[in-house]
Amino acid sequence: MTVFDPVLPGWLLVLLGVMLGGLCVWRIIAMRRDHRAAWMWVARLGMLALLLVIATRPTIVGDGQGPSASGGLEVYFVVDTTSSMAAEDWEVGDDGEPLTRLDGVKNDIDRIADLLAGAEFSLVTFDVVAVQRVPLTSDDSALRSAVSVMRQEVTRYSRGSSIDEPIDLLAGLLTAAAADEPDQRRVVFYFGDGEQTADIGPRSFTSLADLIDGGAVLGYGTAEGGRMLEFNGIDAPQWGQPTPTPDPFAEPEIPVYIQDYSTGADGISVIDETALGIIAQDLGVDYLYRTPDTTVDAATDGIDVGELVTDEGEPDTAVELYWIFAIPLGVLALLEILAMGGAVVEAFGVRRRTP
Repeated sequence: MTVFDPVLPGWLLVLLGVMLGGLCVWRIIAMRRDHRAAWMWVARLGMLALLLVIATRPTIVGDGQGPSASGGLEVYFVVDTTSSMAAEDWEVGDDGEPLTRLDGVKNDIDRIADLLAGAEFSLVTFDVVAVQRVPLTSDDSALRSAVSVMRQEVTRYSRGSSIDEPIDLLAGLLTAAAADEPDQRRVVFYFGDGEQTADIGPRSFTSLADLIDGGAVLGYGTAEGGRMLEFNGIDAPQWGQPTPTPDPFAEPEIPVYIQDYSTGADGISVIDETALGIIAQDLGVDYLYRTPDTTVDAATDGIDVGELVTDEGEPDTAVELYWIFAIPLGVLALLEILAMGGAVVEAFGVRRRTP
C-alpha cells in the first residue's frame, strides 16, 4: 500500500506548485521564439514537478503484523440486534433502571471470551441485514470494544425481524475459513429471543451444521415479555467509538417505547423458546435459556481452545520511493548548472570584447 507523508502541509505544496508552475509556463510562452531558453524553462518545470513529488514522500508500507497468541479454535458470536432485544425483561440494574436482553448478551459474551481465552473471535450482528462487525482476531480487546457499543437497530428502519437472517453470511464466513484453515475447529454461539415477525417462516440452519464443531444457542427474554425501547440511532456511540461520559448535570431522559399501533399501547416482546430450540437442533448444539441469576459457563462445556500457538509476527516494513524521482531531478539540475556556467562564461567573454 502506498502512503504519503508530505514534508509540508498539502495545501502549501499545492499553492507553491501553482505559483511556481505558473511562472514556468509564462516564461515558456514568453521565450517561445528562443528555443534554447524555452527548453530551459521546460526543464525547470520538470524539476518543479519532481520536487513536489519528492516533497510528498511516497512510501510503500508492508503488511507487518505484531505478536499474537491463538489456539486451534475459532469462535463466532452471532447476535440478534433487532428491536425485540431491547425489551426490558432481563433484570434491574444497580441504579434501579431495567436492563435489556442485549445487556445480558454483552455480559455473556465477555464471560465466554474469558472462558475461551486464546481462541480467535468474530462478531456478527443481524437485524434487517447481517454484518460481520469484528473479523476473526486473537485480540479479544477488539471484540470487547465492539460488544460494549453494540446497540439495537434504528427503530424507524425496522422492517420485521427474521431469526434466519445470518445464515447466508455465516455460511460464507465458515466456508472461507475452512478453505484457509481446514484443520481449525469452529464453534458458533447464537444469541437471541427467537421472535419472528417477518411474514414468512424462518429457514433451517442445518446447512451450517457440517461447518462447525460445536457451540450453543442462548435464549433471552421471558414469557411475560417486556417493553422495547426505541432507538433513533443518535443517542449512542457508533461502532468502534468510545462511550461518551454522561453529563451529571443533564436532565434525566424519559424512555420512549415502541408502540403497538393496533392497540395504541406499548409493544410487548416475548421469548420464543420453541424457535430457539429448533435452531439449536438444526446446528447440532445445545440450547441454553439465560437468566441473570444463572451462569453461562455451561455453554462452553466440552469446548477446548487447544494448545496456544504464539507468533512473534513481523515488523512493519516501509520503502520510501523519493529516490526514484531524485535521479532525474539530479540530471536536470546538472544540466541547469552547466547552462548557468555557460551563460557566465559567455557574459565574461562579451564584457572583455566590449571597448
